[in-house]
Amino acid sequence: MRSEALKIGNITIYWYSICILSGILIGYWIATREFKREKLSLDFLSDYFFLLIPISIIGARLYYVIFEWKKYADNPLSAFAIWNGGIAIHGALLAGIIFTIIYTKKKNFPLLKLFDIAAPVIILGQAIGRWGNFFNQEAYGTETTLEFLQSIHLPKFIIDGMYITDIEKGITAYWQPTFFYESLICLFGFILIMLVRRYKKVRLGMQSAIYFIVYGTARFFIESLRQDSLMLGNMKVAQLISIALVVVGIVFAIYSYCCAGYYHREEELKNE
Repeated sequence: MRSEALKIGNITIYWYSICILSGILIGYWIATREFKREKLSLDFLSDYFFLLIPISIIGARLYYVIFEWKKYADNPLSAFAIWNGGIAIHGALLAGIIFTIIYTKKKNFPLLKLFDIAAPVIILGQAIGRWGNFFNQEAYGTETTLEFLQSIHLPKFIIDGMYITDIEKGITAYWQPTFFYESLICLFGFILIMLVRRYKKVRLGMQSAIYFIVYGTARFFIESLRQDSLMLGNMKVAQLISIALVVVGIVFAIYSYCCAGYYHREEELKNE
């Protein structure tokens, strides 16, 4: 398995970067279509996206560095060498959420509306981005067997890619393709949110609630298989964050059902 997609002179383009960039571009396209359909400002979207991406990347890196500080304590400047790897999706989410709250308040844009538009964009981006872990042969699960991987009808190229030498354990074996499990569930979440969005009287916050609940639940169980988890004492940080995401999702769902208005424009509801 090669992590490099293309090499031009001294410049190397990695599959991981391609996967992440593809998720961002496809997500922006989906968001643009929704902004047009809802007659919202495309200038707001482009400005928001332009700031959101670097802030999320910084958040993803900062989150990882905080929980892996021992790796950087002797040479703190190495924490800036993001090209050497080390980012975490939960850090990107937390930074993105905080930034979105501040930005929508400053621009007087409805927060729940933007959360709902972002929900399918984020979860699809995660579904695509996880394939970067496959090409890097990282973020895999517990040791397994060839027979098991064949029994769940995985494509041969995924099975072959899961035959990895774990340097820390000194073992060459087949491992659970946790990247694939998460990618599939994220794809399911994307489809579910888009189906809910088609319902004319879906309430504000419900699409966000689905995202938080689906992704939080999936990541909690998938994290139990992961070999490279960030730890807080004896607890896996990602599982703690996942529990928090599910709780947030439930709160969103209750508020959406009891208090929120409708996601779609009033004129659309009249034309139903």
